[in-house]
Amino acid sequence: MLLTEILTPDQVLMPVAARDKAGVIAELTKHLTDLQGGNFAEVLGAVQEREAGGSTGIGFGVAIPHARSAGVRELSLVCGVSSLPVPYDSIDGEPVRLFFLIVGPAGCAGEHVRVLSRIAGLVRRESVRKQLCEAGTPTEFYNVLLDAEAR
Repeated sequence: MLLTEILTPDQVLMPVAARDKAGVIAELTKHLTDLQGGNFAEVLGAVQEREAGGSTGIGFGVAIPHARSAGVRELSLVCGVSSLPVPYDSIDGEPVRLFFLIVGPAGCAGEHVRVLSRIAGLVRRESVRKQLCEAGTPTEFYNVLLDAEAR
């Protein structure tokens, strides 16, 4: 599965306005539920509960908050780029600029894991992280992912 099969430029939030972890998670969740439908409070609660079990800041300035929630009908993804690094309790202690929020219903566990793995694989490449952070528009961000997935 390619990220660009479930992502469109309107699912990319630039810039993320929040300056703390809780604010970023709430902002991305609001964007996701506004676009995809679903119950904001229910989805936010699921993401917060998952985050309480351990930070989804994977290092290198990237976080992949994720959860399963009955508050959405299908696997959904939104991305965000912060102009300033946000403290996030990442595994490497570094703040985060790139965010990928994945939320899906309980029945899509396999697909959920594949998307999570796909994101982690792409952002391992420093050149991809740098280009995503430097993208000026959601369309440019999407095109960086499109190019990265083609390689």
